[in-house]
Amino acid sequence: MPCTLSRLCRGIAPSLTLAIDARAKEMQAQGLQVIGFGAGEPDFDTPAAIRDAAKDALDRGMTRYTPVAGTLELRKAICDKLARDNGLIYTPNQIIACNGAKHALLNTFLAILDPGDEVLIPSPWWVSYPEMVRMAGGVPVAVPTSDTDGFVATAAHIAPHITPRTKALILNSPNNPNGSVWSRQQLAEIATLAVEKQFYVVSDEIYEKLIYDGYEHVSIASLGPDIYAQTVVINGVSKAYAMTGWRVGYAAGPAPLITAMTSYQSHATSNINAIAQHAAAVALGSDPAAMRDMVAVFDGRRKALVSALNGIPGLRCSMPHGAFYAMLDIRGALGKRCKGREITGSMDFADALLQEAQVAVVPGIAFDAEGYCRLSYALSMQKIEQGAARIRTFMANLA
Repeated sequence: MPCTLSRLCRGIAPSLTLAIDARAKEMQAQGLQVIGFGAGEPDFDTPAAIRDAAKDALDRGMTRYTPVAGTLELRKAICDKLARDNGLIYTPNQIIACNGAKHALLNTFLAILDPGDEVLIPSPWWVSYPEMVRMAGGVPVAVPTSDTDGFVATAAHIAPHITPRTKALILNSPNNPNGSVWSRQQLAEIATLAVEKQFYVVSDEIYEKLIYDGYEHVSIASLGPDIYAQTVVINGVSKAYAMTGWRVGYAAGPAPLITAMTSYQSHATSNINAIAQHAAAVALGSDPAAMRDMVAVFDGRRKALVSALNGIPGLRCSMPHGAFYAMLDIRGALGKRCKGREITGSMDFADALLQEAQVAVVPGIAFDAEGYCRLSYALSMQKIEQGAARIRTFMANLA
């Protein structure tokens, strides 16, 4: 038998967001002053109290294997957080700690999907959702939304896409890539639909603390016992506590499902980093003041970026209400030329912008949103202003 790659791996596309970020860093290493709007991580240091907790864990010898699902300390801290912040009552046997929220998502799909099962994903979507569904043997099904809908998939959008093979719906509110936030009423209608049609809701709430304009984060699992029993809540410490590199995420859900995920993880990775578990437990119980300060800074950057982009002829950007991303409508640039090269889509736009202006953005095609690009405002106000000025110049020079 020839030595070939599996069909699974041959069919998985690499993350375009990470590829853009890597390319920007290569250019920076060559001495170019690249302004990167691509990265999806806070540019703040992890708060000192959390860093100190990791040092304390080392000093106390917390360097050995832990239970696969996580230490009891961490799982209790997660239960306390979910009760306090989301009105959700879980016990530690309903919690699993994973290597980031991304790992928690993949574990979930591996636990609930059989080959051919369909997963509904509102579009624009985070680049990894459809690939993870495919990795678990499922079939991603796009639920298209538009800028005019605020990029929010309602029950009316979702219902026509339900089939006898529908196994789950992914909800991501606040949303990556567009910063949209689902209202309580919209979630209640989706919950009713999910209970009626009997499919899981995988609720990715990793950006819950990054929310603006008086909007509220509502976990769909909190809207009644029936939807609670069908929901897997995904969250972690990466975004709210500036702990992306610590790789601590978690899932909360029905005990039999969490048991199955734990069994799978026991063979795949065992427990996650023991030191990071202790730090994460401390983070979840820490003073939220630092988090509020970070959100206030993001709020100012959000307004500055959107205002600057809307001042550039040919471009348009709606105001996001959560996370730290904005979707830039670039359709006014399509058909124009940059040094003789026609811009036919978001990939051309992003490539030309990086080459000619040294500004990195993520093409919307990565999110099933052709005609748009995603910009992260997780960078300094100075860089936001410089980057917007470069984009203005780039657009002015298009033929």
